[in-house]
Amino acid sequence: MFHLFATDITGIELPSKFNDPFRYRPHRLAIIAADEVRSYIASDIHLQKEVSQGKMFGVLVVRDTAGRIGYLAAYSGLLAGSNMQPFFVPAVYDMLRPDGYFKLEEAAISQINREVDALLHSEAYRNALDAAEACRLQAEKEISAMRKEVHEAKSRRDAIRLSTALSAEEEAALLRDSRHRKAELRRLAKRLQAEILEREKAVDDIEKQILSLKEERKSRSASLQRWLFGRFVMLNAQGESSTLLQIFDEHSGCLPPAGAGECAAPKMLQYAYANGMQPLCMAEFWIGASPMGEVRRDGCYYPSCKGKCGPILGFMLRGLPVESLPFAGDAGSMQPSSIVYEDDFLLIVNKPTGVLSVPGIVGGCSVQEWLSGYNPGARFYVAHRLDMATSGLLVVAKSMDVCKALQAQFAGRKVSKMYVALLDGLPARSEGEINLPLSPDYINRPCQKVDFEQGKEAVTYYKVVAEKKYKGHMCAVVELYPVTGRTHQLRVHCAHALGLNRPIIGDELYGAPADRLMLHAARIVFRHPVTGEEIIKEVAADF
Repeated sequence: MFHLFATDITGIELPSKFNDPFRYRPHRLAIIAADEVRSYIASDIHLQKEVSQGKMFGVLVVRDTAGRIGYLAAYSGLLAGSNMQPFFVPAVYDMLRPDGYFKLEEAAISQINREVDALLHSEAYRNALDAAEACRLQAEKEISAMRKEVHEAKSRRDAIRLSTALSAEEEAALLRDSRHRKAELRRLAKRLQAEILEREKAVDDIEKQILSLKEERKSRSASLQRWLFGRFVMLNAQGESSTLLQIFDEHSGCLPPAGAGECAAPKMLQYAYANGMQPLCMAEFWIGASPMGEVRRDGCYYPSCKGKCGPILGFMLRGLPVESLPFAGDAGSMQPSSIVYEDDFLLIVNKPTGVLSVPGIVGGCSVQEWLSGYNPGARFYVAHRLDMATSGLLVVAKSMDVCKALQAQFAGRKVSKMYVALLDGLPARSEGEINLPLSPDYINRPCQKVDFEQGKEAVTYYKVVAEKKYKGHMCAVVELYPVTGRTHQLRVHCAHALGLNRPIIGDELYGAPADRLMLHAARIVFRHPVTGEEIIKEVAADF
């Protein structure tokens, strides 16, 4: 599974530290290894057809026990229905052995699924449901008819009472008639209810069987998952080992999510440690079509998923020197001239790229902190947010009341915003509307995904205003007008295949890295919350 480079790597400097799997720029050796993996796949027509549907791959550059520099390759999940393909490292645990406990128990659970399905679609269940429904309808019909008779009898008795004076015996006879009819109605209702219960018992008997099977399926599935995660014994650079159950319990006190341990990065590190190899750098990349909801572009490199791989790689990288790329700038590029508007109630800042809007866990001085340093003793409240990588206009209030009033305008969609972006290529249409609902991609945080079932409405209007060359190829300059303000809305709407299908240049999450994210909040229009004046500010992008 260890591959020497087919490409001449003489003179390429080795990395001094292992790259952070969750934030990195691919090392040249990792890029060469990835190209060789793509060449291998292209040489196999069967793999090529499978991979064209979309698959995440990984490469791990290593030094073997003989001191040679080479690489390992892996894929996430299964490839052509197997977790043991030639050329690629094996699975951490082979759960697909036909005679293994996992496959046997999985087959038993599948048999339960078939039994549940058979009962749900059985003639006996259908007949029982039909009989119960027919009995309920007949009961409603008979009771309705009897109630009508009771009502008509009462009307007749009332007419008799109004038409003539009644003797005591005649009044008593009318009362007996009333009581008799009401008693008959109660007896009818009781008898029909008993018939309904009898029919429903036949339904309940079958549904109890179904429920019992479902509970057995749930219990055995949970037990099988725990058993499986206990078989995944992960290694790290310190020579320690731990099961996935232990890793996730230590990290969050929860069970591992489905598919944990089957991604490319853990597979490659596991093989390297087990065979005495020294990991030098890694990269994960996508080949083929993108999944419907996520944004995955052929040939682009991606960080490891945090939901499944975060705790695992946190353990596996212990003892390995890992580089740490800075997440945020220090607002050093901000000057008094960065404030493009100010009065007694609010101000507007032209935020540089790489600077946080408010203090965050990734470090670096934020706009809010810079303002506090610029005007000691004053309080500042950021009324909305821009992504750290996005530059442009940011509205900041000088009191909480003004901030709340501004936020109400944003929430009520009364603020008009225009962004300028440089896209990686030219979109098919020059203007239009993108309406793709978004929801968080919890496995790949902080990414968002298109979700037509659970996603929140996200609408963007766009217009191509220019074409320009960027690093040798034509790109589109677009104006983006967001109607809603979802997280990463513009980035996903540009990159997704159902949107513009052209990621913003420099978008590390949905496209490819560059010197910066080419997205700038260029124009903002809102009503001043105190004076009522319409505020219009515009600052051109510097790309």
